[in-house]
Amino acid sequence: MTDIAPVVAAVTARIVERSRDRRTAYLDQIARARDNGVDRSRMGCGNLAHGFAASGEDKAVIRAGGAMNIGIVTAYNDMLSAHQPYHRYPEQMKLFAREVGATAQVAGAVPAMCDGVTQGQAGMELSLFSRDTIAMSTAIGLSHGMFEGAALLGICDKIVPGLLMGALRFGHLPTVLVPAGPMPSGLANKEKQRVRQLYAEGKVGRAELLEAESASYHGAGTCTFYGTANSNQMMMEVMGLHVPGAAFVNPGTKLRTELTRAATQRVAAIGWDGDDYRPLGHCIDEKAIVNAVVGLLATGGSTNHAIHIPAIARAAGIVIDWEDIDRLSAVVPLIARVYPNGSGDVNHFQAAGGMAYVIRTLIDHGLLHADILTIAEGGLEAYARDPLLVDDGLTWIDGPAEPLDRTMLRPVSDPFLPDGGMRLVRGNLGRATMKTSAVDPSRWTIEAPARVFTDQDAVLEAFKAGTLTGDLVLVMRFQGPRANGMPELHKLTTPLGILQDRGFRVALVTDGRMSGASGKVPAAIHVSPEALAGGPLARVQDGDMIRVSGDGGTLDVLVDADVFAARSDAVPPPEPFGTGRELFAFMRAGADEAERGASAMLAAGGL
Repeated sequence: MTDIAPVVAAVTARIVERSRDRRTAYLDQIARARDNGVDRSRMGCGNLAHGFAASGEDKAVIRAGGAMNIGIVTAYNDMLSAHQPYHRYPEQMKLFAREVGATAQVAGAVPAMCDGVTQGQAGMELSLFSRDTIAMSTAIGLSHGMFEGAALLGICDKIVPGLLMGALRFGHLPTVLVPAGPMPSGLANKEKQRVRQLYAEGKVGRAELLEAESASYHGAGTCTFYGTANSNQMMMEVMGLHVPGAAFVNPGTKLRTELTRAATQRVAAIGWDGDDYRPLGHCIDEKAIVNAVVGLLATGGSTNHAIHIPAIARAAGIVIDWEDIDRLSAVVPLIARVYPNGSGDVNHFQAAGGMAYVIRTLIDHGLLHADILTIAEGGLEAYARDPLLVDDGLTWIDGPAEPLDRTMLRPVSDPFLPDGGMRLVRGNLGRATMKTSAVDPSRWTIEAPARVFTDQDAVLEAFKAGTLTGDLVLVMRFQGPRANGMPELHKLTTPLGILQDRGFRVALVTDGRMSGASGKVPAAIHVSPEALAGGPLARVQDGDMIRVSGDGGTLDVLVDADVFAARSDAVPPPEPFGTGRELFAFMRAGADEAERGASAMLAAGGL
């Protein structure tokens, strides 16, 4: 086995040392839950009878207590295209469980927002906090103590992190993530973006725009660009929480069904009564968290995971910060170009070699920990193989030794970029994340006067009126978790992209988030501390010169320090109200900073 690269080893050791006390306490907690927690053997008869009363033909087996009962937590709804295929999964999985003498029940359902529907709408201010809601919903489902294993059905943005955060509180249970795959490719992403830009410029109408969007988002499955949802699936592979190769197989295929069968039956095989016990809390350790970061950097994944990875880690007693990500980014090369970082989508990525190739080349160059405890036998090496059907049976073969399309994938020895393109920038405006992998290097450093806004629609109005023009740094503040729930600011992508195409030097600085689909405009996002929490962004004024530099890792307002410190903070917008936002006021009030995961739930729980 190739030795792990020195920087990867050093960052891992740094995380292990920083996490030692919390991780020890976490492992003690899940050990107690395994030995003395609630399970069927310790339940009162009335409790147990309630649990199997409606279980149909599985009733006798669940009652007897000798076989594993798998708790299914599902994020199904048929409004979210990625999750629509889950409709039939629970019934299928019950059949698959019976084939190996196990049983399965739906432990609970969790909400599943579609950020594509809510982008730019009031509902988007609930999106990040839906992650904590999903985690709590997962915990509620598993709290019944009826289960010796878990299968988590989820794909999209906040859903996979939320499922993991909740399930990790039951980390003594063997747990498998069960994906459903991306929709087949539709209208090319570049063409969709071209029509969006024409619409923003008033050159086509709503009918043409809707036709383009409908041709792109056209069926069941994950959206095919490489945003947060597909970054989730990549991470589940490099962390070893999927059946190998499950991430990017399209829905409705025989192979997809067989992967779901394999996932169900694998849970039954790794329970605590056998000799291959693989609990979730041991599978997700410091090395697995580092693998998640390395995979994210190597593939140019979503910046949202600069928030989600620290939150998932905290739920497992692990502490990771943006400096860890920055150090890894310096040595992990970019080896994939998937839209918006390239022209092809995730289906093209899969055809070019997909995760099997990515994992193989990263292991061979010492950039991934291959010796992690995965749900599959053989450690992470098993994930460098591709699933296929032979005589209707599922098997795995070695993935390609070389990329099958070098416009999509490259070897570590000949990458698209020498680093992972996710930088920590810091200075007198705070700490922020900057994704450089999709940005032309000539634009990694921008110095320009500030234009300050607190509302996306006001930016669009200024752009349409022609008053938002020239070289500028758009400062979008009061968009952090404590202000309004930290919505993604996807509406800003098109006008800033148009200004950049007109030859202006533009950048974005915000305490909010940008979509996993964000692209070519340089952006310092997740600025911490946020404006509402006394962050320096609250003192920036129109015309202040701001320098944001991915080259130098800096984020500064170029104003005399005494003058800047003497300014009063800007008055924040009114407290969000309507569309249910008032119900989440306690989460906004309790949320901690983005670098720790922006979670009120984890903060209040002392995690």
